[in-house]
Amino acid sequence: MKTFPAAPATVWLASLLLLSACSKPDPAADLEKTAAILEAAPAEPTSDGTPAIAPAEQLKTAMEDYKAGKMEDAVTRLQLLRATSTLSPEQRIALQDSVASVMAEIYVLAEKGDARAIAAVAQYERMQTRR
Repeated sequence: MKTFPAAPATVWLASLLLLSACSKPDPAADLEKTAAILEAAPAEPTSDGTPAIAPAEQLKTAMEDYKAGKMEDAVTRLQLLRATSTLSPEQRIALQDSVASVMAEIYVLAEKGDARAIAAVAQYERMQTRR
């Protein structure tokens, strides 16, 4: 019976993990997947009597803003959506993953000097530190 040395298998596994970790995320695709998951999320009731907007609709608007290059608006909408209390744990995780994907792309663009991305990062940081 032949035995395989552990070193080649370990190198192969490490290479596979490295390659899968290096794949470029597609924020738009992530947002579309999350929109499908949020379809079942109920709208959060409003205290001022204005009609409630379903989380899936809010996410679709954020996605449209992102695709149109309105990064600051998209970040604002995503941050407000993260504060929604009616999301299930699965929906919240999907939303967090989408926000992470979008923000990773925005940070890359900001590092390259994109003014819209820089403004979006500043908006994100303001919203993160605001009480």
